[in-house]
Amino acid sequence: MATRTYKETPPSTEQNSSIMPGLLTRGQVHWNLSAAALYEAAVRRGEGHITSSGAFTAVTAPHTGRSPNDKFIVREPTTEAEIWWGKVNQPLDPKHYELLYQHTVAHLGSRDELFVRDLYAGADPRYRVPVRFVTTNAWQALFVNNMFLRPAAEALAGFAPSFTVLHAPELQADPARHGTRSGTFIVINFRERVILIGGTRYAGEMKKAMFSILNYLYPKQGVLSMHCSANVGPAGDVAVFFGLSGTGKTTLSADATRGLIGDDEHGWSDDGVFNFEGGCYAKVIRLSKEGEPEIHATTQMFGTVLENVVIDPETRVADFNDASITENTRASYPIHFIPNHVASGRAGHPKNIVFLTADAFGILPPIARLTGDQAMYHFLSGYTAKVAGTERGVTEPQVTFSACFGAPFLPLPPGKYATMLGEKIARHQVRCWLVNTGWTGGPFGEGHRMKLPYTRAMIHAALEGKLDDVATTPHPVFGVHVPREVPGVPSHVLDQRSGWADPTRYDAQATKLAAMFQKNFAQFADQVSEAVRKAGPAG
Repeated sequence: MATRTYKETPPSTEQNSSIMPGLLTRGQVHWNLSAAALYEAAVRRGEGHITSSGAFTAVTAPHTGRSPNDKFIVREPTTEAEIWWGKVNQPLDPKHYELLYQHTVAHLGSRDELFVRDLYAGADPRYRVPVRFVTTNAWQALFVNNMFLRPAAEALAGFAPSFTVLHAPELQADPARHGTRSGTFIVINFRERVILIGGTRYAGEMKKAMFSILNYLYPKQGVLSMHCSANVGPAGDVAVFFGLSGTGKTTLSADATRGLIGDDEHGWSDDGVFNFEGGCYAKVIRLSKEGEPEIHATTQMFGTVLENVVIDPETRVADFNDASITENTRASYPIHFIPNHVASGRAGHPKNIVFLTADAFGILPPIARLTGDQAMYHFLSGYTAKVAGTERGVTEPQVTFSACFGAPFLPLPPGKYATMLGEKIARHQVRCWLVNTGWTGGPFGEGHRMKLPYTRAMIHAALEGKLDDVATTPHPVFGVHVPREVPGVPSHVLDQRSGWADPTRYDAQATKLAAMFQKNFAQFADQVSEAVRKAGPAG
């Protein structure tokens, strides 16, 4: 019997024209294919390779990360007064948008094949947002199928998207004609409920564009949208972890003793926490089975997408230690690949909130208790530090502040999210913690990275209530409350200053870092109360 191929199925004009008004294509449109069928199509089209363990791997170079300077929001009357305009949210004129939209639609319509995925964002049915992804590549359809919530088969027949993502990775914009900065574009039109993405194959743009949408929609419904991971203990106690890339957010939330609600994006409603997604997008550079067994296991599974991971050309074995393409290697997999995931993607109100930072200056304590005002201050600050080797041109630690631990995805002013967080912390009496997963015993280049077993022990102690009655010492500069003892952690580890060869250098560096915090926070001073303004470091 002859093998049936995709091309042997003639396209349906009626079906193809139903993608969205104005998008007509004579090519084949593949609707809601299974993971196996997407694998077959991706291999047939030469989009990547199957690894020896069954994962699919693709390379997105030259774009191996997000392009924040190429992201725009269409400036139009219905949302103009609400948007936090500036470097994060650059305006695009509606006339430029219309030209770029027509450019994108024409490009998609001319393709031989398109892949359409109908999915949901938001695990709580009351806040669920139906979204349609249209892309030219099978592996990127597999990526969104992993990352978002997959409707039941019976729900697909009458699926009506609230937003449509038109993904044209090979298409270049014309800055002179379309008002963009370069050939790359990520454009959100809230009024038309359309997202245009082009000029980049990096799949994370699709995920984060939808996060930006939810960051606009949910606060207007009384739901705090959060760039965080979340898990739940056996007693139903929920923990939320905020942190920028490289701080351990995904690693620390994937805890075998607790159920994983989600690893990156959540909403906090009047009923509790719910995941935005149906999958995880873990950073896998230098991933090991010993250090992160749950995440490593997912990379050995059929259905996982490995992005920019180097593989042996003969054996197809993945090398997670090879950063020759990028340090930002990623794995995308459905959340059910984590054995202890929470199938509903929902749980109660948080009992603990953990702010993670990788402080390469070796100043912040390994763990500290925060007051509600301090929590709002550190939430708005969103601090971490990049170290040499993570990005081209970075040769020494560089301070990074990202409001609400997710500034690139905030359409509204950060004070809006911080105020909602502060209200929820007070209402539900949430315990808040600052955890430094960065350097100890000195700054980067002199000290060493905090040992993961110590960090895990500190977090377990905090979440299990073992630090509730432990005496604390206020940090002399940052004012946060440092526990004097933590079960399973040597006492000297808790005192950063004592680990430095020259404590006076620690004092000088602490004062320097405090000044950086104060300078950054000045932009939010008029968005918060005096108590929050005074909750930062002294200096």
